[in-house]
Amino acid sequence: MHERTLAYSPCPNDTYIFAALTNGMLPDAPRVRVALGDIEELNTAAAAARHELTKVSYGAIPYLMRDYRILRAGGALGRGCGPLVVTRPGVADALDGLRGKRFAIPGERTTAFMLLQLALGGRPDAVQMRFDRIIPAVAAGEVDAGLIIHESRFTYQADGLHAVTDLGDWWERASGMPIPLGAILVRGDVGDEDARRINEAIRASLAFARSDEAAIMPYVREHAFEMSDDVMRKHIELYVNEYSDDVRDDGIAAVRELFGRAHAAGILDRDAAPRVLR
Repeated sequence: MHERTLAYSPCPNDTYIFAALTNGMLPDAPRVRVALGDIEELNTAAAAARHELTKVSYGAIPYLMRDYRILRAGGALGRGCGPLVVTRPGVADALDGLRGKRFAIPGERTTAFMLLQLALGGRPDAVQMRFDRIIPAVAAGEVDAGLIIHESRFTYQADGLHAVTDLGDWWERASGMPIPLGAILVRGDVGDEDARRINEAIRASLAFARSDEAAIMPYVREHAFEMSDDVMRKHIELYVNEYSDDVRDDGIAAVRELFGRAHAAGILDRDAAPRVLR
């Protein structure tokens, strides 16, 4: 198998999962060339089918199924790990109090923005910015509220903000299902046999990380910029779980439910079904 491009974010959950694979720690594993990017940058690149293997938001996947299918390993699903809506004290105490207000969001096709629109019952006034710019923008009064993801859920209180809504909790109460956040996609020009080898290599990379963290944590720390070890560890513990090994049947059911609700609400202009590698 020739070298494949693998794109993922510098967030600790991704670097933890892929460290062994991308740093030559797995004998006989497929060779990959890494491209790092913010999640919305990855969503945009996937829309142009730029990478053979890429992490994307589930919110973007309905637009990508012509060119990609979902690998079973390496993704981000779970419970208690959803995006938060935060604001300054005195602005609002509940999500309904933010209707008509301006939100900073991490991307138009992130799962977080899809969930926000479902919870609000419509599209808010929103400005897109990189996820790590959202908390400073809310704190400075540039926007009324922020939709935060990644490690921001562990740090927003230090900037004097408070959480109005946990959209993961909202989703779990509404659906009874885990929340689908992100997936690893494989492009259509990669054959099924090679895609399965890559899928197994991702599982092996995660197993290596769990068994020998001392070997992979320098790579994780290298990319966890401006993040304490405590926040980095919390990030990994929250987002790396049993669904990282396999999306599982209940995970796929949750994805179908998310897409169905988004289509019924007019957020998606098309029916969408996840194409998962068998």
